[in-house]
Amino acid sequence: MGSAEQWVTIAAVLLGAMTTHLTTYAMERQRKKHELVTRWDSKKLEAYEGYVDSVRTCIFLAVHLYECREGLRDRDKPDQEILAEMSEAGRIRGRAFERIMLLAGDDVVEAAHELNAVALQVDWQANGKVEGTLEEWRQRNRAVFRAINSFHESARVDLGVDGSVSGENHPERDLLLPSARREGDNRNA
Repeated sequence: MGSAEQWVTIAAVLLGAMTTHLTTYAMERQRKKHELVTRWDSKKLEAYEGYVDSVRTCIFLAVHLYECREGLRDRDKPDQEILAEMSEAGRIRGRAFERIMLLAGDDVVEAAHELNAVALQVDWQANGKVEGTLEEWRQRNRAVFRAINSFHESARVDLGVDGSVSGENHPERDLLLPSARREGDNRNA
């Protein structure tokens, strides 16, 4: 075997080693990148779920207070106790919103801002900070659930989830309201 053949063999071995190293490096880098994306996606999902859950908790407490104040529900707790629960739920909602601000994309953050604005309208009417009729109350509740759906849409896009929670396959739904009360019931809406 001549020296030229030996140089070709050495060059081929070096080229093979370099190719193996670069391939391994690229694959490892891609694996770490995928791990990072997956890790952040799971954190985002937790944040989105926690935020919506906290918003819904606030809404349900506001509904409870409003219905007690308006005589639509038998009072099971004093207003002060419900207000204290609302205050704590609002604090938790604020913390959940901060996680959204840290982790979410622009569209999700904007959807969260909109959701906060309409959710506060529900809180304010429930605790008497703003006046309103029962129909205005229902409109505020419809608006907050539309905003939740909008938040869901933005979150799904941010997470890369296919499909939609609205549109032809999922038409907009209205509030689930109890059937009308009997005639003569002064609590009838």
